[in-house]
Amino acid sequence: MTSGWYEPVTFQEWIKRATSFLNLGLLIFSAVLVFSEFRYDWCEKLLGNFLTSTNETRLEKGAIWELGRDTINAHQSLNKIISRKSDTRQFAHKAASFSDLSARLIPGEWVILEKDQFKRLYRSLPLTHARQIMEPARLIWLLNADVTDRIFCEGLKNGMKIYFITAENRVVQHIDLKENTLAAIADKKYLEPGRLEKFDGFAGRIYPAEQFFNAIFKLPQEMIPDLLPDTDLLLDQDGTILRIGIWNEAKDGFIQLGFEFFHQGRPKVLFVNAREWAVWQLGLVLKGEHP
Repeated sequence: MTSGWYEPVTFQEWIKRATSFLNLGLLIFSAVLVFSEFRYDWCEKLLGNFLTSTNETRLEKGAIWELGRDTINAHQSLNKIISRKSDTRQFAHKAASFSDLSARLIPGEWVILEKDQFKRLYRSLPLTHARQIMEPARLIWLLNADVTDRIFCEGLKNGMKIYFITAENRVVQHIDLKENTLAAIADKKYLEPGRLEKFDGFAGRIYPAEQFFNAIFKLPQEMIPDLLPDTDLLLDQDGTILRIGIWNEAKDGFIQLGFEFFHQGRPKVLFVNAREWAVWQLGLVLKGEHP
C-alpha cells in the first residue's frame, strides 16, 4: 500500500500524479512568478527597498575584505613614513653640507641634528659665509655653554629653518637658510670669472692691491680680522691679486670686498664679506682722511 502511494508502478499512474491539481497549481504559480519578475522587476525593487531601509545599520564599505585591504594599505603607508623618517635621520648624520640637508627635507618635515654634526657643517663653510649664518661667538655660546639641549631642522619650500632648543623646550635661537643662499655657496658663487668692472656695485671704489693692503696695515692690528675674516679662502686661490673693489652698499652689517685675481691669462673675482664698520675705517685711510 505504501509502495503504491509513493512509487507509481505504471505509466498511466505516473501521468495521473504529474497532472494532479497540486502539481499543476505549483507549475502555474511558478510561471506567473517568473513572468511578473520579467515584466515588473519586482524582485529588484524589493531588494533595493530592503537595502535602503537597512543602509544605516550596515558597514559603509559593505564588505569585510575591503576593510581588510584598507587596513593593509594603512600599515604599508605607516611603514613607509617610518622608513623615510629613519632614512632622513641617517642622511642628516651623513650630510656633507647644509645644502645637502636642505635638499633632503621635504616641506614640514623635521629631523634632529646632533651638535657635533652642526659644528661640522658650519665649519665646512667659508668663514665669510659662515658668519652670515651665525657669528662664531654666538655659536660657541649656544653649543659650548650648556645652553642648547637639541637642534631641530625643519624643511621649507625654499630652504630650511634650524632651531636651537633648551632642555625646557624653549627656542633660544633660530636661523633661516634660504635655498638660493645655500645654492650660491654650494656652486661657489662667491667666485666669479671676469674683472671688477663687470659688477656695477664696485664702480668708483676699485683700488690697486698695493694701495689697498698698505691702507690695511695702517689700521689697528685687531681690526684686520674683520676686514679679512677668511684668509684661508684667499690663500687657496691660484694667481695674483691685482685690484680690490669695495661694494657700494652694506647688507646685514657686512660689505662685500671683491679681490681680482689673475691666473693663466684669466681674471676672476673672489667675494669676501667684511664688517661694515671696519670697511668704513678702511675707506677713510684710502681717502687719506684717517688720522
